[in-house]
Amino acid sequence: MNNALLPQKPPPPVRRINRTGIELVAPSPERLPGYEAALEKGWSSDTTRDVSQEQLTALRADPGSFIEGLTDQNGTVTLADGRVVPRLPFHLFWIWDGEFCGSIMLRFRPGTEELPPYTPGHIGYSVVPWKQRRGYATAALGLLLPIAKAEGLERILITCKDTNLASIKVIEANGGVLARVERIEGMPCEMRLLYWIPCPAP
Repeated sequence: MNNALLPQKPPPPVRRINRTGIELVAPSPERLPGYEAALEKGWSSDTTRDVSQEQLTALRADPGSFIEGLTDQNGTVTLADGRVVPRLPFHLFWIWDGEFCGSIMLRFRPGTEELPPYTPGHIGYSVVPWKQRRGYATAALGLLLPIAKAEGLERILITCKDTNLASIKVIEANGGVLARVERIEGMPCEMRLLYWIPCPAP
């Protein structure tokens, strides 16, 4: 798919949830120091491979270009097996409570809920370790679902390992229904859980 042919839309407005006080905010230069500090501590936005050092190097070399790269709809993604593939259309947000807490992304194909086989699901998120167990991931996912609905998705697919009890709780707290269980290639002792979550109206 040639993302360059897709209309470029402004990011959705910031949304807040009162229970936790978190916001989903667009990546921005003024909030970049919090992102940098998280990378310095070894946090990775990619849960399939550690990108902390490569991102830290790129950020320090050119902060402006780094932000552009994070939000470039026509960029590429490096998979865990080293393949480089085009990005799907996406919305990327930083989770914010006055400080940087992590990131969450919605990726999708316009007009369908289907995804390429190399894409594990519509949603990817990662909360920094020192902000975990506060309900932030659950809240952030809840805030993202109406945005998915606004993109035409009636439901989203989200996956996690069967050993990731924290993610299972996050998914099920947002109405996730287990669709199937499958083996993870190259990891014979672990299984992947695939959930569908209905998207409420914005």
